[in-house]
Amino acid sequence: MRRFFVAVTFLTRIPVARTLEIGAADVGRSAACFPLVGAGLGAIQALALWGSLHLAAHASQALARSVVLPAPVLSVLITAIGVCITRGLHLDGLADMADGFGGGRTAEDILRIMRDHAIGSFGAIAVIIVLALKITSIAVLVERGDALRFLVFAPALARGSIAILGFFLPYARPVEGGLGSSLQHIGRLEVAVSSIIALAALILVGWRRAAICLVVVLIASAVNARICMSRIRGITGDTLGANVEVCEALILAAGSILSS
Repeated sequence: MRRFFVAVTFLTRIPVARTLEIGAADVGRSAACFPLVGAGLGAIQALALWGSLHLAAHASQALARSVVLPAPVLSVLITAIGVCITRGLHLDGLADMADGFGGGRTAEDILRIMRDHAIGSFGAIAVIIVLALKITSIAVLVERGDALRFLVFAPALARGSIAILGFFLPYARPVEGGLGSSLQHIGRLEVAVSSIIALAALILVGWRRAAICLVVVLIASAVNARICMSRIRGITGDTLGANVEVCEALILAAGSILSS
């Protein structure tokens, strides 16, 4: 249970472990529960969507006329809920990675730029593209009645990549505490539990669609890993966060295509 509470505290702004003393080892071991936290985040978004649609249905009955909530509007609100709960944690990593890899020539340049909290043009463009892909994909899923399942499935599967990449790839920066130290505590147990939870989420969307989405995540993660190894000889927290955001957006996009 401690691992779950640490994972919730690390990945979201939900204050479930204020009294706990959390160290690097706790964060690394909590990676086992990252997909579960992702599913919980998606469940909150799905509940918000369900409540909005339910409210619109009651309003239609009370007013004796059809009250329709536009899918694009609902999609923006749902995406905003996710950003607020996570504090934009992974989006920040996406922006930093885009700025670093887009503007840096050497590994040292890339790592230095990713340390800078200011967002540059590459980072802004990357965040806009990923959010646009999420919003449009969710809107399509809402219109086709498939959004509730994919809202839970996508963040769970995407966060399953963190333990795997963190276990198999080296940390690109000198280990001076922080994330570098926490990655050392991601072991086979964390990878196994994380993978089992992520794969369990596949039942939400059916095995055919789930298999395609899993392949999409594996390819995207492999490409990201290859880029990171070739440019900075490892991973950082920013590249892991970027991987989560890209995978989640691609899962939702794949879902919107497969639901047709």
